[in-house]
Amino acid sequence: MEFLIRSAQIIDKSSSFHLQHKDLLISNGIIKTIADNIEYEGQIIEADGLCVSIGWMDMRAHYQDPGNEHKEDLESGAAVSASGGFTDVLLLPNTSPVISSKNAVSYYHKWNKSSAVQLHPMAALTLGCEGKELTEMIDLHTAGAQAFSDGLRPVWHSDIMLKGLQYLQKFNGLLINKAEDEMLSSFGHMNEGKVSTLMGLKGIPVLAETLMIQRDLNLLEYTGGRLHISLVSSGEGLELIRVAKKKGLNVTCDVGVNYLKFTDEDLQDYDTSLKVSPPYRTETDRMALLDGILDGTVDCLVSDHIPHDEESKKLEFDLADFGSSNQQTFFGVVSEALGDSLFDSIELFTSKPRKLLQLRVPQIKEGESACLTLFNNDEWTMNDHTNKSKSVASPLFGQTIKGKVLGIINNGQLVLNDI
Repeated sequence: MEFLIRSAQIIDKSSSFHLQHKDLLISNGIIKTIADNIEYEGQIIEADGLCVSIGWMDMRAHYQDPGNEHKEDLESGAAVSASGGFTDVLLLPNTSPVISSKNAVSYYHKWNKSSAVQLHPMAALTLGCEGKELTEMIDLHTAGAQAFSDGLRPVWHSDIMLKGLQYLQKFNGLLINKAEDEMLSSFGHMNEGKVSTLMGLKGIPVLAETLMIQRDLNLLEYTGGRLHISLVSSGEGLELIRVAKKKGLNVTCDVGVNYLKFTDEDLQDYDTSLKVSPPYRTETDRMALLDGILDGTVDCLVSDHIPHDEESKKLEFDLADFGSSNQQTFFGVVSEALGDSLFDSIELFTSKPRKLLQLRVPQIKEGESACLTLFNNDEWTMNDHTNKSKSVASPLFGQTIKGKVLGIINNGQLVLNDI
């Protein structure tokens, strides 16, 4: 297969072509030529304002497969990822059964042989993601697990957290934890504050996040190792991480892209697609997260794609499940939030996640395998036609979004969007 990408602006700070407009000839999955004007008579991909970067990576998504394929399976999940611009996805371990065996890890690696979207399984840190007993992490690492976490659940047991950090040092493994004290967040449905009081809903305090972050940072300082704190939602939580980094602790963090757009004020219509965990916080927190991106405290941006069927979301707000479908709208949200800083921050979902996971970072260079995402600033609408997910629980469903993914190139395949 051979095709030409015509006059695309290359967005890759590590490339000598960064911000330049070039033609790229792709042949049999390899970047054959990069030049100003390539004469070519085969398939040509061109669009107004076309940009190309290395393939995007999402460090937090849940395909629900195996176990809940009616919500999302590998096929629909990969279609969503491709439409959202992602060539690589780190998957949460909270499947049924959880990802805690070699066979469970190999299930995803078998899929990768024929897919443009490469799936990287995150193995469970504890058996059943219950926080009571560690899994066989060395065996899982050898089988191809990229990181260790209890995923949707925090590691609540302090001694298990400590031993996990120690054990993973044997192979420089990464422990990912969700910052949540479940004793403080239990029965809560949204951010604790003025809005939750007015809505008559039990709130989840910021303290549930900061207590867990502080505990994990104390354990990290005591044991060493590599810790990644996922889905930081508050300015207070981010400040704890900022201080820890200045102290030299080996800690990183990510922020869900929708936390750059929504606040607890947006929940006043009781839209269950906005019920997420951790909850959307205040405008002050939203601005603090943006500041954390610009000053380098935030290491990665993730979609936190947690798809649900209608039976799980079309309920009273306090009965609905946490989570929403976010991968397809990721680029539109990040474009709006970051504005002129977008190109400077694109490494948060390209190179930085791969470096954290010790994966090879693709290059936009002649002779290299083509792992690319194509995009521009066009508008599109999220609706029944464009939605690739089995879930319709998107807070942007029915809305026009500015920032469009045109396709991905990976594993010798070209996948163009029809949105």
